Amino acid sequence: MKKSVLVLGLAALFLTSCGEKKKEEVKKEVETVKEEVKVVVADNLELGKKLFAEKTCVACHQPDMKVIGPSIKDINKIYAEQNGDIVKFLKGEAEPIVDTDPGQVAIMKANLDGFVKNMSDEELVALASYIKSIK
Repeated sequence: MKKSVLVLGLAALFLTSCGEKKKEEVKKEVETVKEEVKVVVADNLELGKKLFAEKTCVACHQPDMKVIGPSIKDINKIYAEQNGDIVKFLKGEAEPIVDTDPGQVAIMKANLDGFVKNMSDEELVALASYIKSIK
């Protein structure tokens, strides 16, 4: 009986120590993945910022004030409140929810048709991510 308890004790000790080693390996892998995600997010935001400037969004939308179109902060606020999808809007798959004045909608539709319609899904997601990052 004492030998059984001793063997079970040693087995438990062995499994516990192996478990700790495995936990450390998993923890290191998780940290590595977190770092990789940070790089991807940063790259995505950088691409979105670049597209925002290149596609002339910046001509109508400023962070804090309405120029021709609503401010980016107003866009973010309303999209968050109404659970809107900026990418769907940019694709023309969702109605405008921020500035619904017909004149404003016509201007935005012309810009979307001219500058945004040929963008890839990846570019649209990057653009929306950049817009959402402005607080």
